Amino acid sequence: MNQLRLEADEASTQVEELKNKVKALEQESLAKEQEITSLSHKNTVLEAEVEKLESAIKALKASADEGQAHGSQAEALQRRNQLLEEEAEQADKTLRETNEKYVDIISHSTALLLLLISSPGCDKPMSRPDTLSAKCKPWRLNATSGRASTRRWPRSTPTCKRS
Repeated sequence: MNQLRLEADEASTQVEELKNKVKALEQESLAKEQEITSLSHKNTVLEAEVEKLESAIKALKASADEGQAHGSQAEALQRRNQLLEEEAEQADKTLRETNEKYVDIISHSTALLLLLISSPGCDKPMSRPDTLSAKCKPWRLNATSGRASTRRWPRSTPTCKRS
């Protein structure tokens, strides 16, 4: 009987050890399940963040392309602006030269006019310049006589007679 008691004591201690192991394994399993749940939640959060970052990358690429297009457009506008400035400088230079020539011409013509006015041989101012009479101008014939022209020009080809 002692032997049975010893076996029963050993079995009860073994049962207690196995119960403790089962409890430890259950706790470990519960901890693993919580870790799995936590990791799956982290995974969904990270996937959402990845999608957000991908959309941000697409937006940044689009804005970079747009910026590059604006940059090339800005360069073209700068070149055009530079050409227009050069044309404006050339126009200003031409205008200055023209104004200088005009001032020179005006000063020369004023000097000539003063010279003509103050010359001693010119006591009587002219009322109007000498002109040809209207009778000498062939385009005025109708206006002076009031009649249609009777002058006929010979034809180079014979005309047909009407019957």
